[in-house]
Amino acid sequence: MSLEPRFGRFERTTRETSVRLSLGLDGSLPVEEAPGINVPNGFLAHMLEALARHGGLALALQATGDTHVDLHHTVEDVGIALGEALAAALGERAGVVRFGHAYAPLDEALARAVVDLSGRGFFVFEAPVEVSTSWITSSFPFTLVADFFQALADRGRFTLHLSVLAARNPHHAAEAAFKAAALALRAAVARRAGESEPPSTKGVLG
Repeated sequence: MSLEPRFGRFERTTRETSVRLSLGLDGSLPVEEAPGINVPNGFLAHMLEALARHGGLALALQATGDTHVDLHHTVEDVGIALGEALAAALGERAGVVRFGHAYAPLDEALARAVVDLSGRGFFVFEAPVEVSTSWITSSFPFTLVADFFQALADRGRFTLHLSVLAARNPHHAAEAAFKAAALALRAAVARRAGESEPPSTKGVLG
């Protein structure tokens, strides 16, 4: 018996940003929605493409923001939207694996991510100080990596421990972190064959 694909949608418009996002957890979107990422920063688009590709996600995203101020509002609100869509797609989280972990290298950089789809948003981030205080591009400070995942974990209602274990190049460090998080999420949201209950001794996740 085939399982229904899992979809989530979220829209958010404020005085600072406008974000419209659709997410397919199982690699596809409804036929009326075309996957694609349209955001006002090339590096952010690059990281979101890596997250979708390695997470096995279908993503349709349109985002604009007050980039004349800086990128923080846009990055954070995209994280909020993706987290809300993820939570919607997971529903009661019945039958999911729940836990996932992964390492991802990129040349000299190495990142580790550990995920628990607990129903509670919690985020822990570690990176070498020389990386965490650096700029990836002239408009994208490394601190935005943590800001994005903080919003994603909080609104997605899951625990994420994300660590950059080694790095010299901040671009490599960020990309390794996004890829590790993608792989860990992919493992956690996978369905367990024959299971229809939330994977918790409490009987619920939340």
